[in-house]
Amino acid sequence: LLAAFQILLHRYTGQDDIVVGSPIANRNRIEIEGLIGFFVNTLVLRANFTGNPTFTALLAQVRETALDAYAHQDLPFEKLVEELRPERDLSRSPLFQAMFVFQNTPSRDVTLNRLDIRPMRIAGETTKFDLKLSVNEEARRLRIGVKYDTNLFNADTIERMLGHFQNLLQGIVSDPYQRIADLSILTKVERQQILFA
Repeated sequence: LLAAFQILLHRYTGQDDIVVGSPIANRNRIEIEGLIGFFVNTLVLRANFTGNPTFTALLAQVRETALDAYAHQDLPFEKLVEELRPERDLSRSPLFQAMFVFQNTPSRDVTLNRLDIRPMRIAGETTKFDLKLSVNEEARRLRIGVKYDTNLFNADTIERMLGHFQNLLQGIVSDPYQRIADLSILTKVERQQILFA
């Protein structure tokens, strides 16, 4: 899913170097497992599309990048920014503008003294990024949501982008050995509009 999201960003931007942020729980040590608190760090994950690789080659690259990032997950994001010293603009994240979140922690209802407690989805959450794709694994299904900067995107654009993401995933599943440029993101209607324009 991360590789597919990076392909979508590559196709939308035309850039060969795509950098995405992703949160990680940072509870990899036994001594902090029982502690209450927010131990999330941000990983910076880069994909390179130079040479128009196949999806399987890109997937191997993304896997290696993710495993390397997981091995260094204890390095605070702020320390990475301090070391890299990117040009700063306080209106945006310093190393990436797109975030990918994958949640596969099972949601559990809790009962306290006959009081049932369940998670509640809250609408209207804002994001600090241009684009944030969230994937939640729920009962053998994936629920995908997008948060976006409304100064950059409107709801119709995001709806179209999600359709392109779905088409991209279908193309990957049908033939994962295709070159990235050969994976179609267009809907049938969009292809017809292009052919007969």
